[in-house]
Order: sequence, then C-alpha cells, then structure tokens
Amino acid sequence: MIPKTIDSDAHVIEIPFTWEFMTEAERKHAPFSVMQDGGAEYWVVDSRLHPKNNNIGANTSADQRELRDLDARLKHMDELEVDVQVLYPTLMLRPYTHSRPTELAMCKSYNRWLAEVWKKGQGRLRWVAMPPLLSMDALKDELAFAKDNGACGIFMRGVEYEKRLSDPDLFPLYEVATELDFPICVHAGTNSAAIHDLYEGETGFSRFKLPVVGTFHSLLMEGTPALFPKLRWGFVEVSAQWVPYALNDIRLRFQKFGRPIPENIMAENRMYVACQTTDDLPVILKDAGEDNLVIGTDYGHNDTSSQIEALRMLRSKGSVPAGIIDKILGDNARALYGL
Repeated sequence: MIPKTIDSDAHVIEIPFTWEFMTEAERKHAPFSVMQDGGAEYWVVDSRLHPKNNNIGANTSADQRELRDLDARLKHMDELEVDVQVLYPTLMLRPYTHSRPTELAMCKSYNRWLAEVWKKGQGRLRWVAMPPLLSMDALKDELAFAKDNGACGIFMRGVEYEKRLSDPDLFPLYEVATELDFPICVHAGTNSAAIHDLYEGETGFSRFKLPVVGTFHSLLMEGTPALFPKLRWGFVEVSAQWVPYALNDIRLRFQKFGRPIPENIMAENRMYVACQTTDDLPVILKDAGEDNLVIGTDYGHNDTSSQIEALRMLRSKGSVPAGIIDKILGDNARALYGL
C-alpha cells in the first residue's frame, strides 16, 4: 500500500508493558509508576520523577493512546482518514536518564514494543526508533533491528546529553542513519537536564520547542547536513511559523561571511518541517518550498501542537492549492520517512 495520507507526528503513551521486553538482568532499570497526593501519576526512572499524565488528549481513549487495542486505534485512524501514523514516544521527550545501562535497557525494550505493534498494525503504525546514544557500540545493531521491524526514522531531541546535534560526537549516529536510510527526526523536547530544569514550571515553549528551532539553525550554520549528503532531517511538533525567520537570519549570516546562499536551503539540505493548521502556509511556503513541509496531529497529546483533525482541516482551509496539500499530506511525508 502506498499511503496517501500520513500523520507525521502521532504518539504512544508508555505503559508498564512497554518495559516487559527487558531481560532479567535489565529489569532493575525498568521505570515504574507511582501516584502522589491529588492523583498525579509519575514514572520513576533512576530515582527521578517524570509526569505521566499531564499531556493526555481527551479525544482519544486510553486503549487507543496506549496501543492496548490496536483495532480501536486503526478504526479511529479510518475515521480520521489517515492511512499511516508515524509514532513518537512520550516519556522520552525529556532527559529521562543519564545512565548508560538504563538508557540501553529502555531503548531496547521500547523498540521491541513498537516492533510488536508494527507487526500487528497492518503496516499502518510506523515508528521512530530510540537510539542508545550512550552505547555507540550497540547502536548499529539496535537500529538495524528497528529498520527490520517497521521503524522509519531515528528519534532525537533538540539537545542530546548536553550536546548540540552538530557535535561531531554524534556523527557515528549519522553515518549509521545514512547506511540504513533513516532520517533524523528532531522532535520537540530536550535531553539537557540543565535546560529542562532551568525552565521548570514554564509552559514548555523554551524547554521543548526552542531547542529544536536552534538545532535547525545551528545544523545549517555549521554545515552538518552537507557532511552527510544522503541524510534527511525532520523537525517535528514545533509548528513551521518560525521557518521564515530562521531562514532569513541564516541568509543574512551567509551573506555576511561570503557564503553562497542556495535558492532553497531546506531542499538542498533535505530538511522537512511539520506544520500546523494555525500556520500561515502561503507565507511559509515562499521560504520552505512546497516539497519540504509535512503535518502531524500530535495524536494522543494535548498541547499547542495537538489537532486531531489536522489532516482533514488542512484540506478544508483552502489557503493553498490542493496539489500542494497533497504533497504535505502524502508525498513529502513519504520522502522524509522513506515510506
């Protein structure tokens, strides 16, 4: 099946079963949940609490969000006129551990959980793999397993273990991604404890959104995509309204330093950005081009990027030609994720 309508940003909500794929030796690293006064539920990872239920979409059932009932999830996708969802995690949007064995055990179990989901999901539930960045010796085998079991990208946040994504320490990951034909999918989030804790209590804009925008800018300024000319890059759940500003700033800096300015910077560097129905698409398309935007619903969540009807709404808005809408819903997402 060639999917015509792709939800480029859907989510799963991790459950205790997510960690059932750990070996006996790894089980000591498994997250567990606790309830606090007032009914708030948290995951406990390496003795640190992480909110479990503060970003849950009311327009989905627990069985759908948590993948307990795949038939219900697929039926809901039919109702939303979505052929394929690309699944992203929830717990791991934040710095959940700095322990090498914990990260490896959690990544492996999460990836095997999603592999089982894909096998039972009629090919409609694709997913981005969790890379064990602290275990580079295990990285290639783990991502090869993911590739063979329905994964269509590699999950990353705007900052990884206090490193920018242009840091050469991450280049081995990009080499493996190129070999496996995986895109790097930079989702709203941060794996920097310093950034995460600095913005404790704020809305999440500075904590989760801005690091992704900064990564887009720094990758281009430092020329990282040019070093990996077959690698694709996605920037997800941060809207696309910032693209004209970021590209204008980059052009000014390129001009200042005498660097050549490509006609379409995003296309030349194989970069895709997930837009929202609230974005001013006619303005954004002038900078991004019609081949480098995708769209997602943020299925299962409830924040400023969440719009479960986003794909249908995009068709009904009428602000851009239908042919471009078809690209955003299908062609561009297939190109980004290699579907």
